[in-house]
Amino acid sequence: MRVLITGANRGIGAALHAGYAARGDAVQGTSRSGGSDLLPLDVTVAASHAALSARLGGQPIDLLICNAGVYPDKGQSLETGFGPDLWALGFATNVTGVFLSIQSLLPNLRAATGARIAIISSQMGSSGRASGGSYIYRASKAAAVNLGRNLARDLAGDGISIGIYHPGWVQTDMGGSGASITPEASAKGLIARIDALSPATTGVFESFDGKAMTF
Repeated sequence: MRVLITGANRGIGAALHAGYAARGDAVQGTSRSGGSDLLPLDVTVAASHAALSARLGGQPIDLLICNAGVYPDKGQSLETGFGPDLWALGFATNVTGVFLSIQSLLPNLRAATGARIAIISSQMGSSGRASGGSYIYRASKAAAVNLGRNLARDLAGDGISIGIYHPGWVQTDMGGSGASITPEASAKGLIARIDALSPATTGVFESFDGKAMTF
């Protein structure tokens, strides 16, 4: 299987990259600056998407994992924080970046048979789990869920399935050292969920461990 993962330089993205490579899939990853085994992609910049698309040419992609994301308002105060620059960064990365990744690689996905797209969102994007704070991260991840649900409908005719996933509370720079699971455990669960994704389940929003998430 031919896999492309955005934001694969660390954390969950790196663990997903390693997991797919270990089972023999042809996996490529991206990071903002690229690297020895990563392709350069800044998901907030349209020209960067165009450059990646040109570099890949028409090669089919069986699975696109939109993993690149930021948590710009972690620890911000309601009284003094959440500046417009943080809102712009959060949505440019977590929402527009997902859309541009899918849009720019749509020819590659259509070149495959039964392609799949996985959007890494969060249970913090669930309106049913609103517990306050982190307004930018929560709003942007909720928008990513909505984006994925609508794209699932529009791409069904192309045979492309989309799943939206909560990776768990993961021990990464974003999740912190006190989080409950390792990146490897999250990746293992996500890979199982993505393997099960099909036209019959397109638009699903679920956790890495298979639990249904509320929208």
